[in-house]
Amino acid sequence: MSELLNRRLALLGERDHLSLLEQCLHGIERECLRVTGEARLAQTPHPEELGSALTNEQITTDYSESLLEFITPALADPADTLASLDKIHRFAYSKLGNEYLWSPSMPCPLPAEEDIPIAYYGTSNIGKLKYVYRQGLALRYGKTMQCIAGIHYNFSLPESLWPVLKQAEGFVGTDRDYQSLAYIAMIRNFRRYSWLLMYLFGASPALDAGFLRGRSHSLEQFDADTLYLPYATSLRMSDLGYQSNAQAGLTPCYNDLDSYIDSLRKAVATPYAPYVEIGTHKDGEWVQLNTNILQIENEYYSNIRPKRVTYTGERPIQALMARGVQYVEARCLDINPFLPTGIDLTEARFLDAFLLYCALNESPLFETNECGNATSNFLSVVKEGRRPGLQLQRRGEAVGLKEWANELLEKIAPLAALLDRSHGGDSHAKALDEQLAKVKDSSLTPSAQVLASMTEHKESFAQFSMRQSQAHAEFFRGQPLSKEDQAGFEDAARKSLVQQSELEQNEVGDFDVFVGSYQASILAVSY
Repeated sequence: MSELLNRRLALLGERDHLSLLEQCLHGIERECLRVTGEARLAQTPHPEELGSALTNEQITTDYSESLLEFITPALADPADTLASLDKIHRFAYSKLGNEYLWSPSMPCPLPAEEDIPIAYYGTSNIGKLKYVYRQGLALRYGKTMQCIAGIHYNFSLPESLWPVLKQAEGFVGTDRDYQSLAYIAMIRNFRRYSWLLMYLFGASPALDAGFLRGRSHSLEQFDADTLYLPYATSLRMSDLGYQSNAQAGLTPCYNDLDSYIDSLRKAVATPYAPYVEIGTHKDGEWVQLNTNILQIENEYYSNIRPKRVTYTGERPIQALMARGVQYVEARCLDINPFLPTGIDLTEARFLDAFLLYCALNESPLFETNECGNATSNFLSVVKEGRRPGLQLQRRGEAVGLKEWANELLEKIAPLAALLDRSHGGDSHAKALDEQLAKVKDSSLTPSAQVLASMTEHKESFAQFSMRQSQAHAEFFRGQPLSKEDQAGFEDAARKSLVQQSELEQNEVGDFDVFVGSYQASILAVSY
């Protein structure tokens, strides 16, 4: 174990500091498609009873009108975060009629591209901007890719922890600078080691054959309707997912916050010839926000993002520039189709230990080939992570996945122990033990279990997924919310509709001017 990690563990293990780790915050965003009883994409509008997708803070839509997104508040105990996520699901099911929430990450059998409905947010300028942005995504990447769903895990260490480390390490600079540097260092380590999360939690080894729309691929036929790879962990995170020539040259450097922001600012301001050819308008209507590599910074597809809560009308980059990094958003997690909410407390406890390891361990700047190796290790694991004897690259040398995974888990164990000391109990250590068992026996991984279940029931991917979706629907509908909780969600939904209506009635200014000033806002950010 590194000397730095040892020192930090000792410092945080002191009685005065131990309670700090109880103040980490956890938020979860879970996306899921609405589907019919025939396992087809629901073509109905976003249910009004769920409130306004524009202004409801807990229930919105992602890309498609049919792609729900559930957002929990950020809470200190992930058990409470998961309880919040569970309640959002129960409320949604009370309003879904005969529709279902699709259980896995990869989509149900989809209609023709033109029949996938883009999410609609009303007639306010910000609502229209969100819609045009999604039209741009359809032009650039196709609608099919946008129907993939995932789990985003938001995690922050307490603000009061950073000055303790900063003082101990004699850092010269502001608290904010230290905190941002520490989060960026955490992101570098996440890039180094996130292949491990794909092995342990990847749950998309198969997909509906229609998803590829006849494109050439290297997948194998599982049955007439299903494609798969026998050792894959997460086809969702493979190059089958987002393929973007425009973004291919965009590799933000995670060596400091300024260089990261600068690369995104350039991408939002640099024209890309094929998009220029399309233009921003067709037949007088907006089709994309601009013709640059990225329309907005959120279009950059990454496994983890540095984040900061934004003020009204503020862009993510502006918030980061003004106030530094506040938390990270881990974006590579598949939805586990065996779990009603797609994620459970064991996974959350392990993620906390893993993320704490990434935050506290030494994180040297990326050397020339290291960034590329991190990407190729990740891609190897998502496509063939369970292949016996799979080798990864570490510091220019081949290393067996199982050997490296065991070493990493051994190094994460003291972090799990520290979290258990802080919280009481042994739930983090137990979560770690479950992951060690998966490394020893790959049949325990979610990806292996998906294929085993499909084989056992002689099911296609869609049949397996629908069976799980129906089981989860029964689970949620079998235990309705308390009257008080139900009333609380209904009140929030009603208020959000009123809020959207007021926004639309009080809108001033032309949409074209609004887009222009939105574009200009990122270029005006000064260092």
